[in-house]
Amino acid sequence: MWGRPRDRGHVNRALHRAVELGVNFMDTADSYGPETNESMISEALYPYPPGLVIATKGGLVRPRPRSWIPEGRPDHLRRAIEGSLQRLRLERIDLYQFHHPDPNVPLTESIGALADLKRSGKIRHLGISNVTVAQLEVARSITPIVSVQNLYNLRNRTSEDVLAACERLGIAFLPWNPLGGKRGLKALKIKQVASRRGLTHAALSVAWLLAKSPVMLPIPGTQSIDHLEENVLAAALQLAPEDFDDLR
Repeated sequence: MWGRPRDRGHVNRALHRAVELGVNFMDTADSYGPETNESMISEALYPYPPGLVIATKGGLVRPRPRSWIPEGRPDHLRRAIEGSLQRLRLERIDLYQFHHPDPNVPLTESIGALADLKRSGKIRHLGISNVTVAQLEVARSITPIVSVQNLYNLRNRTSEDVLAACERLGIAFLPWNPLGGKRGLKALKIKQVASRRGLTHAALSVAWLLAKSPVMLPIPGTQSIDHLEENVLAAALQLAPEDFDDLR
């Protein structure tokens, strides 16, 4: 999330391994680094393999490591798009997500600017992130929205209503922090079910998310190739009804 990794070769190997495993969707943002994560993806994978979708985000700035400041002014978003296109070596971004509503800028202005950029051909599809159901509806009144990225995991389900709206509308839901962090992974119920099934907590968390909803697209991040492989294998896991019930 801040700075460049010490072992760039390891990052390249992890990205190539993801593609080898069949991963065809990667989520990034201009604020990761900042302005670093996008470049690492293009340095490792460009020219991109057919079918790979790279989704990025704009609308947060990072003056310091622990700072995430919403920035939704149209002129900033226009500059952000140009920067992402350059770093990713793309002429058009397949999925561009507004990273966070800016309390100082009307949502209609931010989404309107992105809709203009979509019409100009620099964006194929638009998504939004960290929003309420009401904000989703405002965005949809301006332009089609194909995805929502909100905090959601086994421990934190405060976006349950947003997930339900996405299911109703046929919109992809991308849960960020899908593993729930260390506290989430150590939650008692998860620990019990994981032990019973002989699974790691991370694999169980990913499997639960995929079983939770047909519009769910978890985006677990990692620098470990072992963890990457574990996360991908979790997609094939089938939870028993009693496992799912125990995790309610």
